[in-house]
Amino acid sequence: MKSQSLSTLASLIAAATVQAAPVSYKIDPQHTFPSFEADHMGISVWRGKMNKSSGSVVYDKDTAAGTVDITIDLASIDFGHDALNAWGRGEQFFNVKKFPRATYKGRFEGALPAQLVGELTLHGVTRPVTLTIHSLKCIPHPLHKRELCGADAAGSFRRDEFGLAAGKDYGFKMDVDLRIQVEAVAEK
Repeated sequence: MKSQSLSTLASLIAAATVQAAPVSYKIDPQHTFPSFEADHMGISVWRGKMNKSSGSVVYDKDTAAGTVDITIDLASIDFGHDALNAWGRGEQFFNVKKFPRATYKGRFEGALPAQLVGELTLHGVTRPVTLTIHSLKCIPHPLHKRELCGADAAGSFRRDEFGLAAGKDYGFKMDVDLRIQVEAVAEK
């Protein structure tokens, strides 16, 4: 009887200390569009987005910490202007033949995190970029019957620090505002 009680107690302690595993979420490319704003000779602001992205989010609810890993297809740049899109993909700017992707890898903490602290890799250069999280919400996905999370995060960086200095000699400001709107579904 005593050994059965010890065995039961050990099982209860083990069950109480079992922690939920981190949950992996797959980025929904149909609802994730990194976008940007950049100066045009100090007279206007050009806006665009990247139409193709992929990646994942991992969130551990027990530690209230997670990671984000987003890959952006630079050939999907969309300024809303075909000639500018072609130039942006070309050798004078992104040079997508040599550098086809950009990545953002970050980490966050807290049930309602305020920022993503991470690194942006662009044009073969990796630099720290922190994004402010403006919104974050998770709900049961009505079709997939899995958790769906969405967030909106924004920050800025200097493009010349990534070797993208086109227009600098003509007075273009090098600051770029980056916004990542993302939706991700929990994997099965």
